[in-house]
Amino acid sequence: METIKIKYFTDKIDKLTYIGGVSDWIDLRCAQDVELRAGEFRLIPLGVAMKLPKGYEAHIVPRSSTFKNFGVIQTNHMGIIDESYCGGGDQWHFPAYALRDTKIRVNDRICQFRIMEHQPRICFDEVSELADHDRGGFGSTGISGDMRKGAVNS
Repeated sequence: METIKIKYFTDKIDKLTYIGGVSDWIDLRCAQDVELRAGEFRLIPLGVAMKLPKGYEAHIVPRSSTFKNFGVIQTNHMGIIDESYCGGGDQWHFPAYALRDTKIRVNDRICQFRIMEHQPRICFDEVSELADHDRGGFGSTGISGDMRKGAVNS
């Protein structure tokens, strides 16, 4: 089990725990009351900074209920924080764009994160052809019309 040093910027949010005690994801909470008007952008403070283990990064995404409950979306769709963002003032934030007027209160769960190992270093071998079968083009699942043409589904 990895140990991660964490600094809380406020005592108004709950301590971090796994979602439902069993999920791989951990909820993050709004660290201050926030009011947004439709079309407004704000970096919402999450009240924590962490020192991630070497070779790891945090992936931050909205909770499935964030859009429904608060009418905001995450502007970068997924935030990535690597182990170099670990200073005492490096508080994590949620980049929110409001689609409607909304209020988010201190301690509201607005996003979640998990820790992932960095991608291994790779090299590219340039070739003129790839021998595998086409699946029907970008955006195709290889079903309906593609199946009639004999496309291979994988």
